[in-house]
Amino acid sequence: MRFGMRQTTIVRLCFGATAMSVVLLAGCRDNPLDVKNTQQPSVGGVFSSPLTVETAVSKLFEQLYNGQLGASDDIMTQTITMSFESASQLGNFGMGTRGAIPRAPIDNSIGNNVAAGNFRDFDFHSRNARLATTAVGALDNFIKNNNNVPVLGTVGRDARARAFGYFALGYAMGNLALIYDSAAIMTPQDQVDPATGNFVIPSLSLSTAVMDAALKDLDSAIAITNAGPASTIPADWLAQTSDVTAANFVRLLRSYKAKFRAGLGRTATARAAADWAAITADATNGITTDFIVQVNTVTGWSGSVQTQMATSTTWSQMTPFILGMADTAGAYDTWLQLALTARAPFLLRTPDKRFPSGETRAAQQATVATPVLFSNPGGTNRGGTPAGSIVYFRNRPGGEDSPADPWGTWFYDNQRSWAIRATGGNGPYVLFAVAENDMLAAEGYLRTGNAAAAIPLINKYRTRAGLAAIPATAIITDQVPNSSALAKDCVPRVPQPPAYNTTACGTVFEAMKWEKRLETSMVGYAQWFVDARGWGDLTTGTPLEWPVPYQELFARGKASYTTSARATVGSYGF
Repeated sequence: MRFGMRQTTIVRLCFGATAMSVVLLAGCRDNPLDVKNTQQPSVGGVFSSPLTVETAVSKLFEQLYNGQLGASDDIMTQTITMSFESASQLGNFGMGTRGAIPRAPIDNSIGNNVAAGNFRDFDFHSRNARLATTAVGALDNFIKNNNNVPVLGTVGRDARARAFGYFALGYAMGNLALIYDSAAIMTPQDQVDPATGNFVIPSLSLSTAVMDAALKDLDSAIAITNAGPASTIPADWLAQTSDVTAANFVRLLRSYKAKFRAGLGRTATARAAADWAAITADATNGITTDFIVQVNTVTGWSGSVQTQMATSTTWSQMTPFILGMADTAGAYDTWLQLALTARAPFLLRTPDKRFPSGETRAAQQATVATPVLFSNPGGTNRGGTPAGSIVYFRNRPGGEDSPADPWGTWFYDNQRSWAIRATGGNGPYVLFAVAENDMLAAEGYLRTGNAAAAIPLINKYRTRAGLAAIPATAIITDQVPNSSALAKDCVPRVPQPPAYNTTACGTVFEAMKWEKRLETSMVGYAQWFVDARGWGDLTTGTPLEWPVPYQELFARGKASYTTSARATVGSYGF
């Protein structure tokens, strides 16, 4: 695919390289213009044989992943401050720009200070979607021209390459639909302009249509995998420690279907109207363990975002807006009763073991070795959450505190993925937590009147973290129980109308939201933003989606614009 702006850049680079070659080689060639341009990728060469197509397919998901998490100037970094997943006043990568209160619309004018980040995800997903369609189309043609005899040696291997191509296409389309208001829909059946040899540039379609296309692509990947049946997916195609069976690949595909279908809605009304029966069916047949990418500087799977977020407090510290709901000592209520500019950090005391325990900062900063489930390196250690532990947050040493906006200054950091920075950009990263998948199923059950099926999924994570189990007979509007005999010892404690400056025990639905937030905090991709948008929990004025970046619009001869879709006062009165 050559969107216009990208095509213009390629042409200019090609011309520059050729001109330089002419100067250097004019004295040793009969025809100085007969110079092969080694800087321009050979698209024809990549798709010239089944084996080269398979190689291209094997790299698609790596490129898509790196588009999302391979540079700090991207959409992910913006969403974490927009959703209160963390707080930062830094102007870098749009964190301060997007996180400021009152919220501002997304500037889409030429050269705006977040232009590169706004464009990066759109660019990577769009370009690799076109590569995926070209690869699938090429394989289909090879197979057709070979009288349907396998072109990669076996039916399973052919099926694997075609299914993985459709997976990459669906992944790209689905993420474009989650973030941007519109994008181009691409398919393996797209026509080539005979005059240029390039694909006819597809028009822009609304996010709803783009998501429909994404779900169909994932369905195609599932059907091809099952019908083949497809061979196992090599470990390096998905940055795994071992090959992925066809059955587990289908589970991953179904989890992404559930995630995309649930996440599309820009408002609480739109999310409620999603096909929750389909979402539940996919999630319950989805992943059964965390989908973990092995970040590695040698293999090319980047840990750039994870590394940057662990740099210092100024880059990423927690804010009490959402996580304060864990407090059971009344400090969060007091915090809510103050004006935004008068708020101050407070000690979080909670029965939730994903936070450090103790009645003082010093006690919460202590090293905890046992039990492993609640182990915490403590002190000045920046190695991150130990393997096997669920202590995702730390109370940092006082010397590392860095004041920011009063409402965004707190004693706590999320250390869950810090090991990647500590090991030089290498290590496991949870791209899709099984808890996220479980909560998609739980939300589906709750929305369709089957609380009895949702409660065990919610309790699976609540009780592990030291919170009281929700009774099996509870309904969606019942409040969660206290964790002990103390009157206010329930989690989460949710701001209450009309003033939203006092809290009460959250409902079963709020407990589902709490577990999903805690288990996806600072992992995955933009999950807090996507969920908060659909639950109606974003602060007033937060943009609900990104416009098509001006770079793409200008290439199409269109004027830039910004979206008018912004959050109203949310569920918590923020």
